[in-house]
Amino acid sequence: MSKDPAVEIAIATPLQAELVDVIRAAQPTARVHYQPDLLPPARYPNDHAGDPDFHRSAAGEEQFTAILAGADVHFGVPGETPAALAGVVRSCPRLRWVQGTAAGAGELLRHAELTAAELRRVVITKARGVHAVQLAEWAMFGLLAVTKGLPRLAADKAARRWHHYPVRELRGGALLIIGLGGIGREVARLARGLGMRTIGVRNHATAGEGDDDVDELHATAYLPELVGRADAVVLCLPGTPATEGLFDRTLIEMLPSHAAVINVGRGTTVDEAALVEALTAGRIAGAALEVFATEPLPADSPLWTLPNVLLSPHTAALSIHENERIVEQFVGNLSRYLDGLPLHNLVDPHTLY
Repeated sequence: MSKDPAVEIAIATPLQAELVDVIRAAQPTARVHYQPDLLPPARYPNDHAGDPDFHRSAAGEEQFTAILAGADVHFGVPGETPAALAGVVRSCPRLRWVQGTAAGAGELLRHAELTAAELRRVVITKARGVHAVQLAEWAMFGLLAVTKGLPRLAADKAARRWHHYPVRELRGGALLIIGLGGIGREVARLARGLGMRTIGVRNHATAGEGDDDVDELHATAYLPELVGRADAVVLCLPGTPATEGLFDRTLIEMLPSHAAVINVGRGTTVDEAALVEALTAGRIAGAALEVFATEPLPADSPLWTLPNVLLSPHTAALSIHENERIVEQFVGNLSRYLDGLPLHNLVDPHTLY
């Protein structure tokens, strides 16, 4: 890490001008290179990739390449793709740190296939916790939608059908939260407010270990003993080799018939085919899915037409406050970078999280 206060920072992704000013004000000696005309226009507030149809002129491309190559630090990855991450690492010899704009920045790193030497030279930080509030709120929205029978309400409204029937309550139910990062802990806080018993699962929990954020804490290995107790499951896992397919057919088949499955982590963590089978057969009550095994979700996926499934096109994490929170994290880390201290929210190149 650099102790030189005259660090060169390149804004490599669309960012509001007022937030660039926040970075400059926090470290006046740093040189922040921000050329909005060289960045793709944002399609919506806090769009980090920008308009895919945007093209720089030859002169603009040369200027942008020079800005990136001359920087020690990049805020964001151009286009938010693994290929772009690999490209900037290999074409920017001064680069030492890339600030990712997603909590799952490890996925970019995983597919960028950087060498060991490149990983020693450049560190990647993720936007950990930035999306916790928004995703936890969406998880509760999905949980309520399934528990209170939103699909039936919609169908009855369309048919002008007036039937009375009882519905389940969240209060007193058990919520199994798989993954206890910032999102999982915020889900637990909201669920407790609704009177649910929260059962947290994380990879390295030890027997007897407590956690103030959940009523129970267990290691991942105990999932087969826990899913049968769950009235609902919320998955908040990152996409890594260790989590791929973790919520498998065996676990899905152990769920009670009234259970709801909510996924706000990564689609690769669930056996999607097994989940579709359970939903189609009515073996579980429903699902609310923000993420999928393949994105965009293929047009022929049965998930599009299942009435007991609520879909979000991996957009529930987006918040009007997202970039503010990322910049706040970045500014804190920038101070540490200048002081030669280890950065917070580093992506581990081995676990990719």
